[in-house]
Amino acid sequence: VTAGAPRERLDPVRYMTNDSSGKMGFALAEAARNRGAQVTVIAGSTTAPVPDGIDIRRVESTQDLFDAVTTTAPDMDVVIQGAASAVTYPQKHKKAHDGQPFVVELVENPDIAAAVGAAKRPGQVLVGFAAETENLLQNAHRKLESKHLDLIVLNDVSQPGAGFNVDTNIATLITPDSQTEYPLRTKKQLAEDILDAVLDIRKQKKA
Repeated sequence: VTAGAPRERLDPVRYMTNDSSGKMGFALAEAARNRGAQVTVIAGSTTAPVPDGIDIRRVESTQDLFDAVTTTAPDMDVVIQGAASAVTYPQKHKKAHDGQPFVVELVENPDIAAAVGAAKRPGQVLVGFAAETENLLQNAHRKLESKHLDLIVLNDVSQPGAGFNVDTNIATLITPDSQTEYPLRTKKQLAEDILDAVLDIRKQKKA
């Protein structure tokens, strides 16, 4: 399970990040642990409490997250990518002079989900998240297919009670063959729903 938010350093004292608290990722890790799974969490910056009984590995940047996930994922039966990785990272910045704007030039980060999907092994289950504000289903289905996911959890983060830094969520669970909407519920409840779907997928793969 990945959780939390990477930090992209602008300089030794400043960084760019996002609002992910790690609550959803830790809820998934805790629910999986309670079902008897051996759980490894790769986490960026988090504000949510870390569950007991899991192996947690901390990373800072999205590149760190990429390296940790692509190294660890091949040995995992299920990979759930709940971390809200940064889209870009700072390449360099220019100091403002005489009231001129502060300029940051950005380059694209590696696509972690695509790399894990490309190395997917038979029987492995890959789960991704899509935090969207427009073209929700279209974007989610595109990610599901392009990243070789078995399940994607679609969140409309513009809705009250969904998204980052809250204890609840509203989600649609999408597979290549199904689509199930879940109304407002706690992230712990949604974690159980996601794991139920994962178990169904594993059973289908073993059939």
